[in-house]
Amino acid sequence: MEPIRVLLVDDHPAFRAGLTALLAPVQEITVVDEAASGEQALALIHRLQPDVVLMDLTMPGMGGAEATERILRDHPHVRVLVLSMSDDDESVFAALRAGARGYVVKGARRAELSRSIQAVAAGEAVFGPAIAGRLIGYFSGLTRREQSLPELTPREREILTLMTSRLSNPQIAERLGLSQKTVRNHASNIFAKLHVADRASAVSRARESGF
Repeated sequence: MEPIRVLLVDDHPAFRAGLTALLAPVQEITVVDEAASGEQALALIHRLQPDVVLMDLTMPGMGGAEATERILRDHPHVRVLVLSMSDDDESVFAALRAGARGYVVKGARRAELSRSIQAVAAGEAVFGPAIAGRLIGYFSGLTRREQSLPELTPREREILTLMTSRLSNPQIAERLGLSQKTVRNHASNIFAKLHVADRASAVSRARESGF
C-alpha cells in the first residue's frame, strides 16, 4: 500500500523541520513538500496532488482557513487537517466552515498526529481531545438554545447567539458572510417573534429563557 502523501503548510521553518522529523519514522506517511504560506500551498497542490494537507491557520498573507477553502474548491479529493496553536471556538469553526476534515492542536504526539493523518486520509473527521470537548459543548448548548426558543429559525438563533456575544450588525454580517441588510432583516424577525422592541431586550429575553 502506498504511503499517504502529506504537504506541510506553516510559516515557521523550524516547526516544519521538526514536524518532518517527527513523521519521518512513520512508514505509512511521506512528507512530499513544505509550504510557508497559503499562496505557496495553492501553487504546490497542482503539481504534487497530496492526499492530506497539514495546515496552520495563522500565517502572513492568505490564512489557513481561506487556503483550505480554495484548495477544496479546486481539489475536492484532497483532505485538510488543521494543526494550529489556536483552539478557540472562532478558529475551530472557521476551519470547519472552510471544509477541514480535522483539527489537532500543535504539540500533539507522533502517535496522535499520525493516527489523525491516516484517519483524515481515509475520509474520517478527526479532532483532538480538547477540540472534541469544545464541539460537544457547543452542540449541547445548541440543543438547549433550540429548545428554549423553538419559534426561531436556525439562522435567527445563530444571529441571536452573536448578539448575546455583543457583536454589532456589521460584525455579524462579516462573521456569517451576509449583507448588513440581511442581518437587519433577521434581527427584525427576531424582535417580532420574541415580542421585543430592540436588541437589548432581545438579548435579555434570550438569557432569561436559558438561551
